[in-house]
Amino acid sequence: MSLRVLAPGTHSLIVDAGRPRARSLGVPVGGPADRMSLALGNALVGNLPDATALEITLSGPTLVAETEIGMCVLGAPFRLDRDGEPVEAGHTFTLRAGQTLHVGGTTMGCRAYLCVPGGFNRENVLGSATAFEPLKAGDVLNCRSSQLPGRGLATHGEAEPDPRSEGEAEFPLTASPSLRASASALRCLPGPQADWFDRSFFTHVYRVMPASNRMGVRLDGPPIVLPQRELVSEPVAPGAVQITNDGKPIVLGVDGQTIGGYPKVAHVISIDLDALGQLRPGDEVRFQRVSEASAEEAAARRREAVRKWLRWIASNQDS
Repeated sequence: MSLRVLAPGTHSLIVDAGRPRARSLGVPVGGPADRMSLALGNALVGNLPDATALEITLSGPTLVAETEIGMCVLGAPFRLDRDGEPVEAGHTFTLRAGQTLHVGGTTMGCRAYLCVPGGFNRENVLGSATAFEPLKAGDVLNCRSSQLPGRGLATHGEAEPDPRSEGEAEFPLTASPSLRASASALRCLPGPQADWFDRSFFTHVYRVMPASNRMGVRLDGPPIVLPQRELVSEPVAPGAVQITNDGKPIVLGVDGQTIGGYPKVAHVISIDLDALGQLRPGDEVRFQRVSEASAEEAAARRREAVRKWLRWIASNQDS
């Protein structure tokens, strides 16, 4: 009972909740770059939010089913086909034994999650099944046999409630609500070394560079003037905005290191890390400074929005 990998795609990685309790060992958090998409994709196939899934980046894998397997691909709206016939992203479907699923590219966003009922069976390392290496051709993804009727976030059209919180960006209902438009603003709190810099960082628009990955998003734009000061390496976390020696920002991602020596001008708030994980090379982004109170209020609104989505999906399991 499995999916066999014919072609791995750009960077296809098994993920679950990650390893938040291993940072003292120098091990990154890992896990999904877009937690909301993983949670909603898992909900659509009847799983708990952090069940083990396949994270797809920029272009996806080609997989052949060795048994009947229900699934969905949710996040960025990747092009999907089953034995050459199009399949709608963000909706559940069943891959019959011997059928091939090809996950192509996407015109917006960067990542999506292929979820199956029960998740993928993988050995845990340090309490997590999140992989350290991406898939390669010939790998086998073990999962249980299953079937799923076709349904998704947009199944009920106008009858579907819209649980987006006030201020959330528009998104296609075939994609995850965590997707945000190009030139979006990532909300930030001041970093530990914010007083080393003037406020010009928050006035610039930056472009995502191709050298970006799960460790960090490299940005190109007007260089920030670095003061002639030395910084002892100190703990860092996903969302930290470091300014490198050339004055360019790097925003640490979920695979970012645990210790860093570059000064940190800002820190992206937790609920915008999903948007960070969906940035692709060439996207434009700016940074918006917010207060701790507004960050906490935004986090509460997002949690409620996610709860509403999960309740709606659960109430329509048999639709």
